[in-house]
Amino acid sequence: MEKEEMFIWASRKKIRFPYRGMASVEDLWELPVTELDKIYKQLNAEAKKAQEESLLETKSDEDEKLTVQIGIVKYIVSVKLEEKKEAEMEKERRKQKQKIMSILASKQDEALKDKSIEELEKMLDEME
Repeated sequence: MEKEEMFIWASRKKIRFPYRGMASVEDLWELPVTELDKIYKQLNAEAKKAQEESLLETKSDEDEKLTVQIGIVKYIVSVKLEEKKEAEMEKERRKQKQKIMSILASKQDEALKDKSIEELEKMLDEME
C-alpha cells in the first residue's frame, strides 16, 4: 500500500495506536522518535504473534490494520529522522557561514590597517 493510501485508509477507519491509551495518526507526529520506536516494537510484536497463530495465508482485517499501523509509524519516523538530519546540516551551514564572515571581517580590518595615513585620510574625506 502506498503512503498516501495508508494515511487515507487509517483516517477513514479511525485507526488508533497503542500509546498511553490510544493515539491517533495526528498524535504520532507530536511524539519523539524514541516513543514511536516503542509503538513500532509493540505493533511488530502483535504482527509476529498474529502470524504465528494462523495456519492460513489469508489476511484478516486485523492483519491489514497492523500492516498499515506499522507502515505509518515507519514513515513518520523516517520523516522525523530526515528533518533532524536537515536541521543539523542547516545548523552546521550557519556555523560555517558565521566563521567565514568573522574571518572576512578580520581580513578587512587587516587590509585597512595596512593602508597609509594619506590613504586613510582620503577615505575619511570621501565619507564626509
